[in-house]
Amino acid sequence: MAVVLQNVVFPTNQDPDVLPLYADPETWATVKCMPLRLSDSASIDNVLSRHSARVRPGKRVSYATYFNAFPASYWQRWTVVRDITLNISTSGTGTVIVYRSNSGGQQQRVESRTVKGDGVNNVFQLPLNSFGDGGWYWFDLIAGSSELVLERATWETTAKPVKTGKVSLGMCTFNKAEYCVETLANIAADPALREVVDKILLVDQGTAKVKDRPEFPQIAAELGDQLRVIHQGNLGGSGGYSRAMAETLQLADTDFLLLLDDDIEFETESAIRALQFGRFSSNPVIVGGHMFDLYDKPVLHAWAEHVKPGPFLWGPSFPEQHRHNFKESNLRQTPWMHARLDADYNGWWMSLIPKQVIADIGLSLPVFIKWDDSEYSLRAAEHGYRTVSLPGVALWHMSWLDKDDSQDWQAYFHTRNRIIAGLLHSTQPRGGKLMQNSSRQDIKKLLNMQYYAVQLSINAMRDVLAGPEKLHSTIKTVMPEARALMSEFGETRVWLPDDEDHPVSRGGRSLPIIQDPTWFEEESRPELQYPTGINLALFTAKTVAKQWLREDATDKIPELEYAKRDALWWHIPKHESVIIGSADGRGKMWYRHDRAKFRRMLREIQVLRRQIERNWDTLAKQYREALPHITSVEMWLETFEK
Repeated sequence: MAVVLQNVVFPTNQDPDVLPLYADPETWATVKCMPLRLSDSASIDNVLSRHSARVRPGKRVSYATYFNAFPASYWQRWTVVRDITLNISTSGTGTVIVYRSNSGGQQQRVESRTVKGDGVNNVFQLPLNSFGDGGWYWFDLIAGSSELVLERATWETTAKPVKTGKVSLGMCTFNKAEYCVETLANIAADPALREVVDKILLVDQGTAKVKDRPEFPQIAAELGDQLRVIHQGNLGGSGGYSRAMAETLQLADTDFLLLLDDDIEFETESAIRALQFGRFSSNPVIVGGHMFDLYDKPVLHAWAEHVKPGPFLWGPSFPEQHRHNFKESNLRQTPWMHARLDADYNGWWMSLIPKQVIADIGLSLPVFIKWDDSEYSLRAAEHGYRTVSLPGVALWHMSWLDKDDSQDWQAYFHTRNRIIAGLLHSTQPRGGKLMQNSSRQDIKKLLNMQYYAVQLSINAMRDVLAGPEKLHSTIKTVMPEARALMSEFGETRVWLPDDEDHPVSRGGRSLPIIQDPTWFEEESRPELQYPTGINLALFTAKTVAKQWLREDATDKIPELEYAKRDALWWHIPKHESVIIGSADGRGKMWYRHDRAKFRRMLREIQVLRRQIERNWDTLAKQYREALPHITSVEMWLETFEK
């Protein structure tokens, strides 16, 4: 019996911005090795339904797109599927051409057929035996003298799945009720997804409850006993998702748990694809979904993310992945997307975890937020369970462009949890360059008068040295304590336009950075060039010495005002008092040199860094021995009940 692995789908929300992710009717050229779109043919009017679309007379549309091409290399590498069937139903006259690509992105024609008539079904048998390094399948439609309608298309297999159980959805939220009810409504409206979902576990940790939204009663009635709302104190993402994991272990019909963030827009087809990939995987794997920008919808956050072993720092495996815009370069125009890329971890904005993995390795590390998702995948890999960031599986999530969580209360968790994850999983002696890199980040912040963020980092290192025993007992209090500390640091205040005592710089506002052409920056504004190598070392030494001797500027008028994006870290230290726009655009923040804080924090950073490096092996042993206990269901249940 044939099983649908992937439906060809289209957006039904009348949003033209997402069209490049579903269909590519454009004409492209290459100029200086860069793709150039020569047309603007995409129209939301050509979307007829969730599964059908039309091609205008004489036009050609390619479905070599993120959501509608088939990622053959991933299915060949990780699953038991060895051949697939492409079923295409059309009405009208035209041509269907099936293509494949190799790992370098070269397009290769597989088969072509002429179609004529209403409801004509064409079946293409396609092997999965030559995609070891990469490659996709897709098809194009070319209309004749009249329009050609794609009625439906599916990618199927007759292979037998390894697992057949259902998926439960685990959603964790804190005061994002509006987003949650929209996601629940999308799920309720998709009968195909409802059919494979066992339970929807909504862990509400906020004060603005999802159940209090006016839309909730009707949606809850539609979902019936599939929906289970769980209320608990704010334990962060690690506590919310751990609750969903613990509940999943008690569900007999569930084989997989799909973790979803709260501030998302959900492509429900992606959940079905992730489940099918999990069901057909040769061995249990964590199936991760990609993240698109909710406010710039054709833009992808990253494709496959890694933890670099030297500095033990997360990020895309290479820079070109970061914020790729499919409107500017679609699948056929982006060769690196055709190589199969392996990931170390996937963010928990969307991640499908087999129940077997949860039972084997435990729940999340009790760290509130940050590094819980990456640590979990690293831990899973040590137990033989890999993570696959699967193309074609994605959602839209709020962008981080208008945030800077490295400077707010989350700076504590960035530092503490990165070091803990390194103690647990780094294979480098004394964590490699982790502490050196972390110390450099703190010095950058210190030179930029970000004393609050540096103090949080200092507190984080102290807590790492205290050992793993208090992670559970402090999980509810550590975030409020970090936020309360803001009152001691003047740079955390956001000055709004209507504030009577709003600071004004004597030098006005700095010139904006012009991204293009680059010659403008290089020739006209050399101060914008990033210092590297020996220049970076000299700059840091000179600037640290200067700030060590510099008098306090707490009462000095700001010298200049910068937009947030223009406040380059190597430029701001030239000032004693400066205004910088807040990341969210609400107002301005006033940074002033404080010699006493600078001297104290610089000393403490170095002392704590040396302590952790000197005691690395002892600390690593403590945390690794404690890991099975602090991630156990029993330990987490005690925390849930407190």
